Amino acid sequence: MDESQARKLIVEIGKLLYDRSYVVSSDGNVSCRLDENTVLATPTMTCKGRMTEDCLALTDMEGKPLSDKRASSELAMHLLIYKMRPDIRAVCHAHPPHGTAFAVAGLAIDEPILSEVILTLGCVPLTEYGTPSTSELTQAMEPYVVNHNALLMANHGAVAYGGDLWQAFDRLETLEHTAKIAILARALGGANDLPPDAIEKLINIREKAGYLKENARCQACGYLHSAGIQCDSPIVVRTTHETNGARVSLTREELIELLSQAATLGN
Repeated sequence: MDESQARKLIVEIGKLLYDRSYVVSSDGNVSCRLDENTVLATPTMTCKGRMTEDCLALTDMEGKPLSDKRASSELAMHLLIYKMRPDIRAVCHAHPPHGTAFAVAGLAIDEPILSEVILTLGCVPLTEYGTPSTSELTQAMEPYVVNHNALLMANHGAVAYGGDLWQAFDRLETLEHTAKIAILARALGGANDLPPDAIEKLINIREKAGYLKENARCQACGYLHSAGIQCDSPIVVRTTHETNGARVSLTREELIELLSQAATLGN
């Protein structure tokens, strides 16, 4: 996609985000990676429903301006995703009401209730809270970006990303639709999870079809483990306790070893 097409599409998607109340006022941001070192992004402090093609900003992969327009203050979130995921060419960040309700309630979207979601999106983990427009936010996201195509950010909102602008938007829309259905199901007494054998079939289908790769067998997919499907991706567990200002991170193997040692000492 050339720059002219990307500008038109970002403006179109911005209007969709605004019309569907996924964003209000100047909330949210959208970007597209044009080439290896050029990103086209929505401008700071601009309503996504009232953008024009000429107001979009160009930057390099370090966030350095390549035009006279100023990019969103949350561009670092997009750049992190592009650097960690070479397959990603577009990012949509918004505050869709139902998805954000999960984020505010401290909940991930990881219950196996819809086959289509397991096939095309996978689970959506909840990252720790990080102050928007600071390195806190990107640090909280970093452990999850490789294994997921959408994230909820605690007390903030949602971000989804894909191989092109439409895929990024579609994944955000699927996230919001799933959250809405989950909330309605809970109001009706709770949702019924798909059985483990059905989940395993869906996982096999999505990997054979190329919808999602094996790296989507991730740390927050409780339904994968319930289906007996193991995840080879490292889990990073971030404690809420800090010692002398240092935050402790553990891989899955390190956590298992630590728990084993604790159990031995307890005996």
